[in-house]
Amino acid sequence: MEPRLSVCVLLVLCVTGSVTGGKILVWYTEASHWINMKPVLETLVDRGHQVTVLVHSSSLFMNSSEPSRFQYEPFNVSLSVEAIEKFVEDFLNFFMYEMEHLNYIQIYIRFIEIIKKNMQTTLTLLDGVVKSETIMKKLKEGNYDLLLADPIYPGSELTADILGIPLVYSLRFSLAHNWERLCGQLPAPPSFVPGAMSKLTDKMDFSERLWNFLFYALQDIVTENVWWSQVDKLYSDVKGTPTSGCELMGKAEIWLMRTYWDFEFPRPFLPNFKFVGGIHCRPAKPLPKKMEDFVQSSGDAGVVIFTLGSMIKNVTTEKANLIASALAQIPQKVLWRYSGEKPKLLGSNTKIYKWIPQNDLLGEQSSASNTFTNILLNRFNKQQDKSFLLVVKMYITFIVK
Repeated sequence: MEPRLSVCVLLVLCVTGSVTGGKILVWYTEASHWINMKPVLETLVDRGHQVTVLVHSSSLFMNSSEPSRFQYEPFNVSLSVEAIEKFVEDFLNFFMYEMEHLNYIQIYIRFIEIIKKNMQTTLTLLDGVVKSETIMKKLKEGNYDLLLADPIYPGSELTADILGIPLVYSLRFSLAHNWERLCGQLPAPPSFVPGAMSKLTDKMDFSERLWNFLFYALQDIVTENVWWSQVDKLYSDVKGTPTSGCELMGKAEIWLMRTYWDFEFPRPFLPNFKFVGGIHCRPAKPLPKKMEDFVQSSGDAGVVIFTLGSMIKNVTTEKANLIASALAQIPQKVLWRYSGEKPKLLGSNTKIYKWIPQNDLLGEQSSASNTFTNILLNRFNKQQDKSFLLVVKMYITFIVK
């Protein structure tokens, strides 16, 4: 037994010594999708992997010249930064201002127009990769072991198929779970699985179930005619044979869902769908002195972080004052990410910042009071004032333990 044990130990040591990190290719993305991705890539580097990120010449958030521990593979596209900024501005303007003045039919027509324009933009970006002999030659010579992608931008599944390497997705959700259901084969019975963005829950009466069924069907029709028809055409052109983008997407080895299982409604899941909520979180860094003093001055009441996401930096003067007056009525100290003109109705409990280190604030306030949720609900029930309801309905990130 002893000689056999010695041989086993020797084999284990030999295998351990030969283990090396993999070469990972990362698909380009933007805004909060990129902000979420970067800490994951840093962790992969920490684990000994070599990470290379594709980045196009008109990216608004990805900066290949900034110091980083992973590599960039830049490629040129025929779109200017100004053109992409204009599209983003029109996109946000529609959802923030135009919709409230349109009826349902007008909203639907305008939405289709925006989606079609978005497809033209994203496919132009994709041309810079798959139709560039230079870039594709570099990628093939890179001998990558894996392609990691957020599928918000198409093309990763096609590129992984051409390179013959496994594909891993990092995804929050798609509209009506179209990609997960039809491509990833994830079951979604409309009787109790509400479509993403349908505003329904898993507790539905007959009329709500009927609407959920129609919502799935309608979004599938729109996605097929606006998204997949264009994607399939490009993919078929590149490969030279009829190619289905959805089928290629279905070949993904793993779908990393950026949420927690207890945030989701009960539903069937497949073994290759993994919940990874909080994967981008990192240990908190010390806050700037002035911000630290402001946070600590809140005492037991806690603090509130108010942000409309990575892409919305300001709003109209009227809405800014409406938000400011509502925030001024709560007892917490408020950190508001906003780069517009200072609202006249800004309360003494509110500070404006062009950028907020949310991860560091969350770590700083991990022992804060959890009373804010109750305060929020009490005010919602007792005071049906429009200004406060506006704040409730908007994207508020608040810090609680």
